[in-house]
Amino acid sequence: MKILLVSDEESPYIWDYFDPERFRGVELIVSCGDLNSAYLSFLATMIPAEVLYVHGNHDKKYLKDPPQGCTSIEDRIFVYKGIRFLGLGGSRSPRVMEGEFQFTERQMRHRVLRRKWDLIRHRGFDVLVTHSPANGLGDMPGTYHEGFQVFRELIDTYQPRYHFFGHVHKRYHSNHEEIIQYGKTTLINACGYKIIEY
Repeated sequence: MKILLVSDEESPYIWDYFDPERFRGVELIVSCGDLNSAYLSFLATMIPAEVLYVHGNHDKKYLKDPPQGCTSIEDRIFVYKGIRFLGLGGSRSPRVMEGEFQFTERQMRHRVLRRKWDLIRHRGFDVLVTHSPANGLGDMPGTYHEGFQVFRELIDTYQPRYHFFGHVHKRYHSNHEEIIQYGKTTLINACGYKIIEY
């Protein structure tokens, strides 16, 4: 299955210079957050594929103007053609209630615990979709872009095939790895856009 990943930065190659041939065969689009709602609606209109998304830390506007024709997988396991996607959006914050989609490590851990029965019922998941990275795996330790430890624990426990995330822009660190292999899991920073084969 061909999957288009998008996050954080609207690509002019998609929005301003859309070429349907470039995206021929794409069956699924996954957004890892911090994109204009209209951008996702555009993708849902122009590419004949399901669009799944989680919230980024700058997506408060989605509360009043959610992307049209798209499916939020926030705080749930969504099954698409047999593939189990676990969605947990938002970013890390050192303080409680700093923003609509910002969480402390403790708050994110609580969100994960609330998925316990879903994880049991679905026997785990195949793809972790988040906005923030996992701690120590594509994040920027000691900064606002530090990842969540509980995401790393989810990866260690369930060994999903993929972890898609955003939040850490390439311009923040020129040598930043965008694709990381960690055990059985391939972690992909979706900033901008990427096309992968599942």
